[in-house]
Order: sequence, then structure tokens, then C-alpha cells
Amino acid sequence: MVKTNALRLLEVAGITTEVTEYTVDESDLSGVHVAEVIGADPDTVFKTLVCRGDKNGINVFVIPVAAELDLKKCAAVSKNKKVEMIGVKEILGVTGYIRGGCSPVGMKKKYPTYMDETAVLFDGIYVSAGVRGMQMKVNPEELAAYVGAEFCDLTM
Repeated sequence: MVKTNALRLLEVAGITTEVTEYTVDESDLSGVHVAEVIGADPDTVFKTLVCRGDKNGINVFVIPVAAELDLKKCAAVSKNKKVEMIGVKEILGVTGYIRGGCSPVGMKKKYPTYMDETAVLFDGIYVSAGVRGMQMKVNPEELAAYVGAEFCDLTM
């Protein structure tokens, strides 16, 4: 197993992770598909979405893979009038990660981060370990504390 930057950072911080590797299906990078492949409840698998706010720039939102981001709620919690998803071509430059492998841990810069409030319903949630084909299960409260995330209602 390759140890990613996200895994190294959490290890140094003393945060326990459980790593699950899987074969990537380039034709279906959806989080719901990832949940199926790793045998996890989709409610426990979270995707990391990056948006740009009109007032404060880049913001990170971590939500369940089967859910849809509510941009109005995201704008309100991030103190913007509106937020928009960044383009796929921007993801690597902004975060250091590629689409399908974007982790809330270890981005190029520390961005304001918001995690869907449903994460606290579980002892552990899955998020990308920073590469396609690898998920890490981590306690949501420890993850939020590490990345400085605020728990909010973010989905439709």
C-alpha cells in the first residue's frame, strides 16, 4: 500500500485511519459506485467538493456521496452571496488532488471547510485518502478538528 500525504498527516497527528483500496473504474468515478465497490453504506462515504465563493474565494464541502450540494446553504454558511463549484480543470491546481481523489486532508492550502452534519451520526466515515482507488475511514469529529471543519446542513 502506498502511503499518501493525507494518510501521513493524520498519522503524525495521532488520528487512526482504516485504509480500503479498490480497483478504479474510470467509466464511473461516482462516490456511490465507490461505496458499492468497498461494501460500505453510501451514507458513510463522503465526497470532497471544492467551490469558489464570491466574497471569500475557495471553500471545501464534505458531504455524503449520494447527496447533492445545496449551493444556497453553502453560500450562507461560508458567508458568501453565492458559491459555484470550481471547474474540473482547476481541481489539481487549487487542491493538489485530481477528480475522484480529492481529500479534505492535505490540500495545497488550508481552506475554510464545512462537513455535512450527518457525519456525526457515525463512528467512522470514509473520505478519499488522496488518490483514486483508496479510501480512509476516520472518526468524523477527529477529522473535522484536524481540518478545522464546521458541521453544517449542506445538502438538499
